[in-house]
Amino acid sequence: MGLKERAFRRSLWIYHFNASSCNACEIEILAAISPRFDPERLGVKLVGSPRHADILLVAGPCNRMVAPILKKIYEQMPEPKIVVAVGTCACGKGVWHDSYAIVGVDEVIPVDVYIHGCPPRPHIIAAGLAQAAKLLEEKAARLAKR
Repeated sequence: MGLKERAFRRSLWIYHFNASSCNACEIEILAAISPRFDPERLGVKLVGSPRHADILLVAGPCNRMVAPILKKIYEQMPEPKIVVAVGTCACGKGVWHDSYAIVGVDEVIPVDVYIHGCPPRPHIIAAGLAQAAKLLEEKAARLAKR
């Protein structure tokens, strides 16, 4: 295992994007990064810029006005990158599944990990981030072989 793969294995930098959610998922995301679960001891931290992030955490249904912004944020992230959809609304449009104004997050950008729940519990979010870490490590290994 090379230095790059070990670096991605040990530190996950997350950019959190609220795509018009009701804030229930945000509260649970903040609980997941609180001292009770203490993800910073594992190298997981929130960053303020998508240019520094490895993982894009999207919560809420994506409306048509937010879709271009979400796409631009995704394009600003460096490779390898992972997208995690948090909550029922981000995973499948939730109660707005038949609305003309809502597009799915996976219709705008490719989603790698889906964390279902309304809202999902913090330990479920932590498990989803562990799954995202595995995917990120695999992507980094594939990029290193090129």
